[in-house]
Amino acid sequence: MAIHPIDYRYGTPEMRSIWSEEHRFTCLVRAEIALAHAEAEIGMIPAEDAKVIEQNALSASLVRAKEIEAEINHDTMAMIKAISEVCGDAGRWIHYGATSNDILDTATGLQLKDAFDTLEKKLVALVSVLLDRAGTTKSLVCAARTHGQQGVPTTYGLRFAIWASEVARHIDRLREIRPRAVVGQMTGAVGTMAAMGDHGIEVQAAMMKYLEIGSVDVSSQVIARDRYAEYIFMLANIATTLDKIGIEIRSLQRTEIGEVEEAFGKKQVGSSTMPHKRNPIKSEQVGGLSRIVRAMVEPALLNNTLWDERDLTNSSCERITFPEATILCDHCLKLMTNVLENLVIKEENVRRNLLMLHGITLAESVMIELTRRGMPRQDAHEIIRESSMEALAAGKPLADILSAKQDVVKYVSAEELVSLLNPDAYIGLAEVQVDNLIRKLVTYCTL
Repeated sequence: MAIHPIDYRYGTPEMRSIWSEEHRFTCLVRAEIALAHAEAEIGMIPAEDAKVIEQNALSASLVRAKEIEAEINHDTMAMIKAISEVCGDAGRWIHYGATSNDILDTATGLQLKDAFDTLEKKLVALVSVLLDRAGTTKSLVCAARTHGQQGVPTTYGLRFAIWASEVARHIDRLREIRPRAVVGQMTGAVGTMAAMGDHGIEVQAAMMKYLEIGSVDVSSQVIARDRYAEYIFMLANIATTLDKIGIEIRSLQRTEIGEVEEAFGKKQVGSSTMPHKRNPIKSEQVGGLSRIVRAMVEPALLNNTLWDERDLTNSSCERITFPEATILCDHCLKLMTNVLENLVIKEENVRRNLLMLHGITLAESVMIELTRRGMPRQDAHEIIRESSMEALAAGKPLADILSAKQDVVKYVSAEELVSLLNPDAYIGLAEVQVDNLIRKLVTYCTL
């Protein structure tokens, strides 16, 4: 019986698979195989036994391990016994010189390796979509808003470019964090490597080389959890960017604004009682799930505050934080990429909103020009502010108000005011910035 929505509602098949119980077990077995391989390479165990382990260990059964765990109440020892059973006499070398967390944390490193690969592909896909949308809408002038009120114009292309730049920084962070998080260890009971005599450092290096992951410098039986906290925070940071994008889409889809719309299926239902509704449900889902991902940051930090060399308080917590944070972040990435790829932009509404205030949002343009032509900047600000308030109150175009003021027209003519209050002429270097960013980030669009 499925209980958690990840089991039946959220998550992509590829990321759910990485954090599945079956894959976790496979990673544990792979860590034991790598240990035997490394010890044979150093000469600590017979090479022929290591070969038998390598050939047979992966046939060990998770079902059998669970049967053993039910008897002995220790999941790692149950896994060790299950592997030993399929390796014959060579099974006596399974877990030789190791402690549980050598295998558990190394298996986590293997899972994280797969997770980083999947997340990076999703982030690259999202950047590609955003850059494409930025390029096609770089000249689509629209009303920008600060404090929920219209400001000077911007372009949709610049909006998409700003988001693309942020996502690209997440790719940078992922690549930077990866070598710190994707690591394993083989340091023994409290990190001294005593059980392996003089061979501990060599064994650890050979083991991680076999698994193609990084190796800790030192540990205290467990890998320090600052590495994992950094990983979870990265997921929360990514999810927050997706949430931010979703909030903007939801705002712009409001009936009163109506500039964008999530793609809506021909037979899609928006409400059980209001048949007309077309709701931004995917963006809302991203917003909701991002809260869960962010909520994983505190437990991830607390997992680093263990007693002495270690305790077990991190273990049960990480069984939840790793899969939930990763699967839900990955799910949100796929969802928001789909939303942006298929986002409908209603250009007629974009234009309507841009012209709604009859030039008032271009007040800065006139202020700048008046200052350039000799009026003190603070005087220009005040006369334009007063004129804007007057235009708002009277519902008149700002050009009409300003052209009636001698203090203004002695610097700029009525004809010039019309040009200064043209929103299409006041987008600065928005298009250039978009083009520059596309050129800079094009390399992010391929792996």
